[in-house]
Amino acid sequence: MKKRKLIIIVAFVAIAAIALWLIFGRGSSKQVISYETQAVKKGTIEITVTATGTVEPVKQVEVGTQVSGVIKNIYVDYNSKVKKGQLLAVLDKTPLLAQLASTKAALASAQSQLTYQEANYNRIKQLFEKKAVSETDYETALYQFSSAKANVDQMKSEVDRAQTNLGYADIYSPIDGVVLSRAVDEGQTVAASFNTPTLFTIAQDLTKMQVVANVDEADIGQVSDGQKVNFTVDAFLDDVFEGKITQVRLEPTTNSNVVTYSVVIDAPNPDLKLKPGLTASITVIVNEADNVLTIPAKALRFEPDSSLLAQNNMKTGFNTANAATPQTAVQQTSNDQKTGSQEQADKSTRTIWLKENGSIRPVQVVTGITDETDVEILSGLKEGDLVVVSMQKTKASAAASTSENRSPFMPKRPGSERTSGK
Repeated sequence: MKKRKLIIIVAFVAIAAIALWLIFGRGSSKQVISYETQAVKKGTIEITVTATGTVEPVKQVEVGTQVSGVIKNIYVDYNSKVKKGQLLAVLDKTPLLAQLASTKAALASAQSQLTYQEANYNRIKQLFEKKAVSETDYETALYQFSSAKANVDQMKSEVDRAQTNLGYADIYSPIDGVVLSRAVDEGQTVAASFNTPTLFTIAQDLTKMQVVANVDEADIGQVSDGQKVNFTVDAFLDDVFEGKITQVRLEPTTNSNVVTYSVVIDAPNPDLKLKPGLTASITVIVNEADNVLTIPAKALRFEPDSSLLAQNNMKTGFNTANAATPQTAVQQTSNDQKTGSQEQADKSTRTIWLKENGSIRPVQVVTGITDETDVEILSGLKEGDLVVVSMQKTKASAAASTSENRSPFMPKRPGSERTSGK
């Protein structure tokens, strides 16, 4: 019986000791406010618009033929360099020469008819003046003479047309450039009845290229002539090409209910790396600020919690007399700066929180451009200042020198007292 009582007493003492250790022995935990800060630094901020486009020659001509026929000879091929006026191809001239000969024969016949009708008219006219023929005979002779004269003029036009068509059988280059494509082969028949068939495509100067990009309607308002553009192509991923906008076309293009506008970008190509048809990923630099003070954009969105800040003031000695709450400080600073003529300036005046000597305080700053990640600071801060971007409540254990959550009833390791200095 006594042994049972002894066991109960020991168990009770052990439970009480464990409870006391759980309450007091684990070390007092204190709530501490920690701040995440970032230093004000100098950097570059760019506001950009991205799009995709196609590399194209500045001037590209499609060479065709205005007459139908069979390609007899071709004198150029893909990538051939040509000069203006250079012969590219020749059509079979046999049918064209036959047409020219036929029209010339018809012209000769018309001229003979004109000679006869002119002589007949002159004879009838003399008889009519002597009242030897009727007025009807005179008018008939005049009509036939006029018709013969008009027929000669018509035949002359037909001869000129046949001569011109014969000239069209020789295909010449209209510009200096490079042959990008050849759409026909020797012996192939081309028909120009309803439209002009394309035989060759010639680019004028491949050292001067352009990128025609499709910019979304949501971004087109930020794009204008003269803006700097950087772009890359898949063929040279490590190279960044530069250009500038030369034209923003007003004609919209709608594809799957998406409206885009064509933007033309001048792209110098002295080393001939850019080839027609390459897909370009462009970045339009809408606005740029180089070597300016910057802070993270999230610092502008930071608003300290009033209750946590009050607890932190007790720990850091923050001067609550000057700024009892963040809202009061912001409002007071804002009211001090607002005057009737500064409404525009207020649009770029923001409040951030600065950490100094373990405490934080609100500071009014004037901001410039932002790329949604960093913000330009025009005034109010200097390089190296620490701006607060977030704050949180943490627990710090007073028993930092002992192992976490160690029971007082567990035996200590040998030498632990010497190690801890006890």
